[in-house]
Amino acid sequence: MYQLIIQPHTAELQSQVVIGESYHNLAKYLPPDKQAIIITDANILKHYGDFFRAWSVIEIGMGENNKTLDTLACIYSRLLELNADRSSFIVAAGGGILCDLAGYAASTYMRGVPFGFVSTTLLSQVDASVGGKNGVNFGGYKNMIGTFNQPRFVLCDSSMLQTLPEREFISGFAEIVKAAAIRDAALFHYLEQNAEKAVARDPEVIRHLVVESVKIKADVVQHDEREQGDRRILNFGHTFGHAIEALTGISHGEAVSIGMMIAAKRSVTECGFPIQHLDRLESLLLRLGLPVAANVSTDDILRMMLKDKKREKDEMYFVLLSEIGKSLIRKTHVEKIKIS
Repeated sequence: MYQLIIQPHTAELQSQVVIGESYHNLAKYLPPDKQAIIITDANILKHYGDFFRAWSVIEIGMGENNKTLDTLACIYSRLLELNADRSSFIVAAGGGILCDLAGYAASTYMRGVPFGFVSTTLLSQVDASVGGKNGVNFGGYKNMIGTFNQPRFVLCDSSMLQTLPEREFISGFAEIVKAAAIRDAALFHYLEQNAEKAVARDPEVIRHLVVESVKIKADVVQHDEREQGDRRILNFGHTFGHAIEALTGISHGEAVSIGMMIAAKRSVTECGFPIQHLDRLESLLLRLGLPVAANVSTDDILRMMLKDKKREKDEMYFVLLSEIGKSLIRKTHVEKIKIS
């Protein structure tokens, strides 16, 4: 089996993202002298329960509406019932929502216990489980409460992607397109050349996309772990996307896809982003099965954006494109924010 280990070095911890590893080998990544506890959901247990039930399991609900403080309270209660302490080790087995929740729970339980991820979705493997952001939603707003804390490991087993429903699988392509658009023109071209193979879950194409996406994110994160500078480029499409996600209830990837189109249109007028590159972006997203527009008012989007955690007083950071593969960060006063 092909395997690649990417190790982002940060100020506090060296993490490792292991691409091509089988989830069956989880035990070799666990400290032998620690109690391991699996946090997962019903869907993962349906497909892989016989394996994960070798350890103590905490099952939580599925979907964005479970990414709350109430769910965290349930996790904390179960950790207490299992006599978990600082010598315990927590493993999140699931997608981005589950990794966010479990990572935050591990980071705050008894002021922090070590944790790792078995990443089971495309979106999680290329983005959500990598980089050390953990958190929950609050008051209807995305990831308002959270931490920066790196997992000890992220295992990316491509075989687990085969059990994903089509819409959930497709959603993950948004984060791959984002990575290519902001940092890697060659990866964007590869996507254009292999879009149909990617949608058909061609193993070699998917492996390449995961590897290159993780390389991009790992490189950005290790130079700016706490999003004080260049890490902000990873938010391309997200400031608009988070608002759309909250307003419509569509998936994170679908909302980011629409958000990228909004940001790219602004890039044309503000940064000279070539109109033909805008057309390339729209065409690629559509070929990958992602939406490029939403039936929601611009006033509502702007209202939701004002509660974005990236707002600083009366200004917000926006990630725009000068061309495919090159991004820049613009700070804009909230009164000047427009959506075309």
